[in-house]
Amino acid sequence: MQNCSQVRPSALGVFALRRSWAMLALVREVVIIFAAVLLYFAVRGLVDARVVDAYSNARSVIRFEQWLGIFHEPAMQRLVVSHDALIAAANWVYIWGHWPVIGLTLVWLHARHHDVYSRFRNAILISGAIGLIIFVTFPMAPPRFMTDFGFWDSVTARSNSYRVLQPPSLVNKYAAMPSLHFGWNLLMGIAWASYATTRAGRVFGWLMPIAMLLAIVVTANHYFLDGVAGGALALVGLATAGVVTARSRADVARPPLTVTARPVQQA
Repeated sequence: MQNCSQVRPSALGVFALRRSWAMLALVREVVIIFAAVLLYFAVRGLVDARVVDAYSNARSVIRFEQWLGIFHEPAMQRLVVSHDALIAAANWVYIWGHWPVIGLTLVWLHARHHDVYSRFRNAILISGAIGLIIFVTFPMAPPRFMTDFGFWDSVTARSNSYRVLQPPSLVNKYAAMPSLHFGWNLLMGIAWASYATTRAGRVFGWLMPIAMLLAIVVTANHYFLDGVAGGALALVGLATAGVVTARSRADVARPPLTVTARPVQQA
């Protein structure tokens, strides 16, 4: 009986300690996200004053796509908008396939694959930081604002859900390049394809980024090149996060430096 009474308080103490560490980890994640949101607001205020530059940059990208022979976004949207089911599906993917998928995937990684969670979290932060710099230096109007090219804002016209997930007052309207909407979904797709233990999860990881790339184009929120740039930036973020994670783990695993005292020899 005496042994049981001694073990129980010890076990409760370990449980309380683990719970405290879990709460501290959660608070740290919230602080990181809050800091990222503050940066986003600061950048949004800088970009809103450069409307002329945003439209000029959009026309430059359109001309470049035309020169490459890949400016097919208006034709793709015309094919979709003639079918209510297709435009509804594209809107749904664009709205509900982004932040909800990112949030649930990060929770899943944190709970089931904690050893790789920090790599994907850091990949989002690194690519996001680089993206903010690009948004400031190269603001660009999305296709939905370029109505003279035949684009139509399907999300605003057919859905109210996006106003709930991302209120207009909080959205950077001139952050089309690069498309982190696609880039971050690509990261989540890589996570599912790499670490899901079911076939359905791995298939989801492969198909979800493809669906998002199509959705950002046919809803007139991004150009093809926005998606290419966003995907490349996300991969750079993932590679950089991998290097940072490997180095931090190596530093933790490195044995501490020991100093051996030599006896003083007497003359």
